[in-house]
Amino acid sequence: MSRFSQPDPELGHRLSRRGMLGVAAGATAAALLGAAAPANAATGNATPATGGATPATASGTKGRGRPVLPPGRLGIQLYSLRDKVSTLGFGPVFAELERYGYDEVEFAGYTQGSAGPITLAQLKRLARDHGLNPIGSHVGYYSDDPNAYTFAQNLTKVLDDAQALGLKHIGTASGPFRYGSTVDAWKRAAEDFNTYGAAARARSMKFYQHNHSEEFSFASDNPKVRLYDILLKETDPDLVHLEMDIYWAYVGQFRFSKRPDGTPAPFEPLNYVLRQPDRYPLFHVKDGESDPSNPYGYNMTDVGDGDIDYQRFISAVTRLRGHRMAHHWQAEHDNPAESFTFARRSSAHLHSLREKC
Repeated sequence: MSRFSQPDPELGHRLSRRGMLGVAAGATAAALLGAAAPANAATGNATPATGGATPATASGTKGRGRPVLPPGRLGIQLYSLRDKVSTLGFGPVFAELERYGYDEVEFAGYTQGSAGPITLAQLKRLARDHGLNPIGSHVGYYSDDPNAYTFAQNLTKVLDDAQALGLKHIGTASGPFRYGSTVDAWKRAAEDFNTYGAAARARSMKFYQHNHSEEFSFASDNPKVRLYDILLKETDPDLVHLEMDIYWAYVGQFRFSKRPDGTPAPFEPLNYVLRQPDRYPLFHVKDGESDPSNPYGYNMTDVGDGDIDYQRFISAVTRLRGHRMAHHWQAEHDNPAESFTFARRSSAHLHSLREKC
């Protein structure tokens, strides 16, 4: 991570996230996130303080067309709800998500702070009891610690745990910067990803990488080459898949539509998907208010409060022949003001979207 010469808020996000991602499943009451909670929270018997939250509805329907969101495909990245998982446990969180109309969950660690120990079998059953399909999980790419819970250090354990949870996808939110930001460095990282992808495929799972905006920057030794293009070219499409974080992709568009020498290098995130839709089984649906004064171009918001056109984006993908049910859409906010409110409002907005007639 030494590629950054000065403090970078996106890097800070990734490092704080890694602390959660490195936690192995089945750990005993580790205080991953703090705050005490009722001992029975692991079984879902605690009562969450929701402030009168109500189930998501389509009361905000826009137009009369078919729902943009395919049935059974709305998920949420549980990193967005880490505060509630730590204080209430998975059970009450899953109960709220069920009320809000979610179908799937993507994990960012398998322990629940002080809410009490929970096994993978209990966690899997708890999700299913609330009608939630565990669809994927984020795990770190590599670490200097040989015992770290990462793909590079403990691939077999990572895949064992994913298989025990019944996951169809297992991936990382770490950027492919392990060896640097040169063309050859990213080719080496692509070889790593191909290895993880082959191991996951052998267990009927898909390995995936989740982007931030830096992936759309340029190779340090060849500023005409976008790093994300190296990743796509050098990884086997049958082994390595992508989870596009749509918000961070548009941040990348804002930051890196010019090469370091100032020459134009425009790109449209949606076009990456439309060219190779089979490579993108998962998406992060995250919103932002456009703000050119922000070095990232956006201020992150709850889904529906920002300027990213999800009616257009999701419709364009799901209207591709054979692709309506081929993708999974995970709502996320890195630091929501109130995480249950974020989850409820995001679900309501996405369910309200309709295709244009």
